[in-house]
Amino acid sequence: MKRLYFVILLILIGVSVCNAQPAGYYDSAEGKVGEELRAALHNIIKGHNSVSYSALWTHFINTDAKPDGTVWDMYSDVPGGTPPYVFNFGNDQCGNYSGEGDCYNREHIWALSWSDDDGVLRTDLFHLVPTDGYVNNRRSNYPFGEVDSPSWTSRNGSKVGDCSVSGYNDKVFEPIDEYKGDIARSLFYVSTRYYGEDAQWSSSGMTNKSVIKAWAVDMLLEWHRDDPVSEKEIQRNEEVYAIQHNRNPFIDNPDFAEMIWSSTWNTEELYNDVTVEVWPNPTNSMLNIKGDNIVKINVFNTLGVMMASFDVKGECYNTINVSSYDNSLLFLQVVGENGNYVTKTVMVAK
Repeated sequence: MKRLYFVILLILIGVSVCNAQPAGYYDSAEGKVGEELRAALHNIIKGHNSVSYSALWTHFINTDAKPDGTVWDMYSDVPGGTPPYVFNFGNDQCGNYSGEGDCYNREHIWALSWSDDDGVLRTDLFHLVPTDGYVNNRRSNYPFGEVDSPSWTSRNGSKVGDCSVSGYNDKVFEPIDEYKGDIARSLFYVSTRYYGEDAQWSSSGMTNKSVIKAWAVDMLLEWHRDDPVSEKEIQRNEEVYAIQHNRNPFIDNPDFAEMIWSSTWNTEELYNDVTVEVWPNPTNSMLNIKGDNIVKINVFNTLGVMMASFDVKGECYNTINVSSYDNSLLFLQVVGENGNYVTKTVMVAK
């Protein structure tokens, strides 16, 4: 999947949102970037309602059930295909296991050994998910990474092996592509929720207390872009919010990750061969698009669904009528001749 680099026009639209968080929930973060934004988001989501470790089994029924009622296990699921096995809530809890498919347990995406084992993080549902017990054990407390030559591969394609990402070469665990964004946004959440609350935390190959190391940030941003927020995550965010009374900002607004950690989030032109002007913004009807070397314009809603596509090769000036769209926020992907593109954020005034 191509990457969508969201360009945030803060002066025009403030902070964009894509989920149904309470009105004003992120107001205190508006206009901030970098560490200032991370601190502001921390203050918004800190102090959540902490649940007991034993209660996680029950909460998983609400947060991690597939449409058919079985466990949504990212370490065994095969999106679009048939998983090698499925787990039923309650009956298939671990227990003992000797191989894949025996039972599911409670996986800490941010490994507890990287933190304070007895702290609030131990039961924070935004990084706790039900997963195959055996695969969870094989993951151990390894950092997440990418593996070219795995020493072990699960039945759904998750891998263990030496990291192939520049900056780290020790053992890592690589989930399948379809869930890499989920993992990245969980790690971004932990790094932000526990910002400044990590005095007793340990470190790991990808973390230094609550700080994600540079090599891992670069990789996780790639995962975040390549595997956008899914309906699964949106619904899970709402379920966890009902339990903990806080939210994952990086699900509500994926741009927050770019605004904190990316060096290019506020760049108007990410590629030299695609130069684009968009006006007026906001608009309630006609949107003007001007640029060189443009061959296509794609329109996406905030869930990443393409609403329209226009072939415009050879034209340097184009007009699109956006009045028929129900969305108040659109992402305009402007594609250049060699396939590179920039993305513009457009506010639709109603």
